[in-house]
Amino acid sequence: QVQLVESGGGLVQPGGSLRLSCAASGFPLNYFTIGWFRQVPGKEREGVSYITNSDGTTYYADSVKGRFTISGDNAKNTVYLQMNSLKPEDTAVYYCARYYRGSYYSPRSYAYWGQGTQVTVSS
Repeated sequence: QVQLVESGGGLVQPGGSLRLSCAASGFPLNYFTIGWFRQVPGKEREGVSYITNSDGTTYYADSVKGRFTISGDNAKNTVYLQMNSLKPEDTAVYYCARYYRGSYYSPRSYAYWGQGTQVTVSS
């Protein structure tokens, strides 16, 4: 059974850091692309970053480029999102998902989703 479980969210001050984890089970991570998305109430889910674990290809949205780093640990079957220099506008529920087909940038291209983890950036 395919399962994705996010963790690591929380409350952090502007300029702070968090590391999100996405623990995968039911499939070998190294064969799949995993994406991180975020969503705030009333807005569409936004693509943040993805990693193709077979070759390490990564993508970052312009809004997080230079501040966020995605990485995968195939031995632990876990993908991480290191978030530095956090801003209040990064506040959202963060989801990881397994790519299925189509555009890597669209949430509709991802078939399996975790339950999400809340990130709040506030002083």
